[in-house]
Amino acid sequence: MQAYCMKCRAKREMKNPRAIVMKNRRPATQGVCPVCGTKMFRIGR
Repeated sequence: MQAYCMKCRAKREMKNPRAIVMKNRRPATQGVCPVCGTKMFRIGR
């Protein structure tokens, strides 16, 4: 899954994506940027 990396300022393929549920019960996906190692986050399935 692709997400926007805030540090690299580019869309990248997420490493180690995992499905999470936010506090407001919306689904999201959290992973790591393969280039810089920053957390990436994408709202939705």
